[in-house]
Amino acid sequence: MDPEKIMNGISKELLAAIKAMEKAKTPEEKLIRSEIIKNLCKSLGVFLELMSDMALYDDDDGPLPF
Repeated sequence: MDPEKIMNGISKELLAAIKAMEKAKTPEEKLIRSEIIKNLCKSLGVFLELMSDMALYDDDDGPLPF
């Protein structure tokens, strides 16, 4: 799977969840939407952290650590 496609998909779902939260009327509905947004943010964070870690090894001068 392409990480960039996954990140784009998560970003689109995150924007859709934020828009849906704007329309939420009851506290229960807002709680559900906020949990969805929290989980999507955590998922996106996993890929961003992975990219950050990969950037550490993006050195053409030395051998890869594995």
